[in-house]
Amino acid sequence: MVSGNIFHCRKNSWPPQEYISKSTLQLFDYDSSAPPEQAWRRRLNSHANLLKEFRVTFMEAIKMVRLGIRIWSYVREEASHGRKAPIDPFTRESCKPSASQGVPLGGMGSGSISRGFRGEFRQWQIIPSLCEASPVMANQFSIFISREGGNKNFASVLAPGQHEGLGSSRKPDDQGISSWGWNLSGQHSTYHALFPRAWTVYDGEPDPELKISCRQISPFVPHNYRESSLPAAVFVYTLVNTGKERAKVSLLFTWANSIGGSSHLSGDHVNEPFKAEDGVSGVLLYHKTAKGNPPVTFAIAACETQNVNVSVLPSFGLSEGSSTTAKGMWSKMVKDGQFDQENFNSGPSMPSSPGETLCAAVAASMWVEPHGKCTVAFSLAWSSPKVKFVKGSTFNRRYTKFYGTSEKAAADLAHDALTHYNRWEEEIEKWQNPILKDETLPEWYKFTLFNELYFLVAGGTIWIDSPLLSSNMRNDQDRVRELENTVVKETEDKMSDRKRTVVERIMDSTCDSAVITGHDPADEKLSGDDDADVGRFLYLEGVEYIMWCTYDVHFYASFALLELFPKIELNIQRDFARAVLCEDGRKVKFLAEGNWGIRKVYGAVPHDLGTHDPWHEMNAYNIHDTSKWKDLNPKFVLQVYRDFATTGDLEFGVDVWPAVRAAMEYMEQFDRDGDGLIENDGFPDQTYDTWTVHGVSTYCGCLWLAALQAAAAMALDLGDREFAEKCKRKFLKAKPAFEEKLWNGTYFNYDSGSSGNSKSIQADQLAGQWYTASSGLPPLFEDSKIKSALRKVYDFNVMKVKGGRMGAVNGMHPNGKVDETCMQSREVWTGVTYGLAATMILAGMEEEAFATAEGIFLAGWSEDGYGYWFQTPEAWTMDGHYRSLMYMRPLAIWGMQYAINRPKAILEAPKINIMDRIHLSPVIGGYSHNETGVRKIATKARCFNNSVFHCAC
Repeated sequence: MVSGNIFHCRKNSWPPQEYISKSTLQLFDYDSSAPPEQAWRRRLNSHANLLKEFRVTFMEAIKMVRLGIRIWSYVREEASHGRKAPIDPFTRESCKPSASQGVPLGGMGSGSISRGFRGEFRQWQIIPSLCEASPVMANQFSIFISREGGNKNFASVLAPGQHEGLGSSRKPDDQGISSWGWNLSGQHSTYHALFPRAWTVYDGEPDPELKISCRQISPFVPHNYRESSLPAAVFVYTLVNTGKERAKVSLLFTWANSIGGSSHLSGDHVNEPFKAEDGVSGVLLYHKTAKGNPPVTFAIAACETQNVNVSVLPSFGLSEGSSTTAKGMWSKMVKDGQFDQENFNSGPSMPSSPGETLCAAVAASMWVEPHGKCTVAFSLAWSSPKVKFVKGSTFNRRYTKFYGTSEKAAADLAHDALTHYNRWEEEIEKWQNPILKDETLPEWYKFTLFNELYFLVAGGTIWIDSPLLSSNMRNDQDRVRELENTVVKETEDKMSDRKRTVVERIMDSTCDSAVITGHDPADEKLSGDDDADVGRFLYLEGVEYIMWCTYDVHFYASFALLELFPKIELNIQRDFARAVLCEDGRKVKFLAEGNWGIRKVYGAVPHDLGTHDPWHEMNAYNIHDTSKWKDLNPKFVLQVYRDFATTGDLEFGVDVWPAVRAAMEYMEQFDRDGDGLIENDGFPDQTYDTWTVHGVSTYCGCLWLAALQAAAAMALDLGDREFAEKCKRKFLKAKPAFEEKLWNGTYFNYDSGSSGNSKSIQADQLAGQWYTASSGLPPLFEDSKIKSALRKVYDFNVMKVKGGRMGAVNGMHPNGKVDETCMQSREVWTGVTYGLAATMILAGMEEEAFATAEGIFLAGWSEDGYGYWFQTPEAWTMDGHYRSLMYMRPLAIWGMQYAINRPKAILEAPKINIMDRIHLSPVIGGYSHNETGVRKIATKARCFNNSVFHCAC
């Protein structure tokens, strides 16, 4: 754990008493209805300012004009085929982004809906790769209160009346939602977020004598691979009557048959009431999607108890021609506080007409005695059982393994959410409390750590049921066979031109017969027993950069999955291990230079798993030829070794080892002067893909040194001693060359070239050391050099940028001026800053680490910041303008937590230097594989039958 001397700011910086009266907090001090002491907070009347996007400078625009023309042409070409380009800087959403986000709803991988801090449901991501940002304002909770005596009546939507989603004008004769009571000011109401839960406390609004707490709960439960896949959420309302009169209270939950945007107007949507035997009842909303996408069914429900009566209105409309209008529905609730019980017998509604909006409502009414309390729970569930990608692949989502594919599964999901949410909360609190109660940690860090996990729900995640691709789930089997034949032929041609590959050697040494193919990875079964299969998982680089599992970014984000869902993390690594050993010979045009190459090169780690046909068509990124990037392969080796060392999963290690060797051997071509180091090629051949590198670079070179050490350690563990010796020899040669070329006595220069920024201070210069320390391996450099470089970064990249209140700028000149060589050198990258802080913690620089990371909180999450909560961008400029909202890399904050509380396997690793355990043979005749060790390991791991290749033993 960290020491207790890191409080450079106010320890309790967000006490709830500053937002809610102490007396109100005491009223809710039971059944989790009171918000926790550590939570992100906002008043509901806070202004949600519009966010400002970055702009390139005039000189940057001149340099990128040809690239811009090629991207524009590519975007148009993709649009002509009905596809969205993975990177499209030209198309802007109609809903301008604002500082209005909150905790998203549901588990992982089943589609997501976000809920803003003022109560609006927005950021719809039900269809893969499609994000509808605009709120659907008919989706609301409302309250109706009357007291005995009849002189105190209140009716209000539980969201502030002044809201951009409503528009500026309200017609008095409007039959739609503007006729509702938008009376809440929000001045005395506050939102509290601690992902995956959120609390909204109405402290005397709209009724001064009624205190209301709404608790939002989603099934994000670490290490629970069932519940965490469920598309459902619960809203628990706790009502406290502080008055002297009984109050009749009705809560109303309204929902439009829509998946965001204008989808509610497409027609053929149907609503149907349902009622279960145990008191759960509500409405199913069957939504017919456009463009051949799979249908979606919503369920809204409430739980009837002895004191709570539930009624429904299966359908109402927003226009005058509807049989029941929104205005009529509201009037009914004001008058009666409930709907007619006969509505449960109404059956399915008539399909909606094009241009008509079909909505439904569930009401829960109760009496609350003077000074009494009452609780009522609502649930929301959505069932979209099939995931269909643009180019034809269709899969069943993970939750269908437990609920099936029926359109009525939404009712079961809504029912189980209401009956199981207490168990979810117990597990969530058990997970979070040790961190929340750790007094050595700053308050801002505790809740920001959990809230950054929003991306695992709202980051476009897809979680499918099984790695197997059923034959009836492909629309075009001939196309698949043609693709597979292409890949196989290209791979076989490549292999016939080279000497015996690592995979062939391992196969020869462990199996009597085996066949290497460039087969579709979806035709493979992941390692492990059927019961242990957790399916396959995808998440986007960002909602603006639509590529699945972008690997150079996953390098930073993967700590979150490793910590919370390690089986998912290992399966992602297996996917990339398979990809390393495949080749796709289809031609691709690379937009930066306009040259042509092939989509996927054997031995190269792909940039991503694809966009429109993931797993089958990788490397959707086509700005540069990433087979020439210098960071992807080392990052693969480092992640694999970290996961292997942390989990101790021997079977995983055997599975991916052929790909690790292939990835390392692939990189040898980039050591052009024989010094053991890889050289960059004078273009942005790394994750900083606008920042040119010449010669040896501190970023890629450090990653390479770390990968050599990790590969040697893994080879030793798996019995491949000769490869371990090979890696050690290279390491011993490369390390002094790296230091000679880049160490300047204080830090490592950006690169060994002679450009104007070669001596820049790069914030991310010790990324390889971060992973080395995280994996329990010996440090790459002397401790004094590591601390000197980190101190230089802290003093310059962090503290010289607005006093440390922005995070770490990527590049800084030694004279203290920001490196403005390119767009990315002058940016602050949020995830890189968190990774830098993790590296500092591992180096014993805890105070600097938390001061560095706090800059991201201050600029992005604090009330005085730029408004990036629950949409943390990839980057912002010195003036706070964002690039790429809702981005994967900020999950790197979990790298800090990993550094603070390293896994037992890492802490208890042998203290002897792993490189000292590798004894170099006096003569190495070739680098043939040591057969005995791998054969022994393979036998323990059921040979390689579930590995990255077909094997018949």
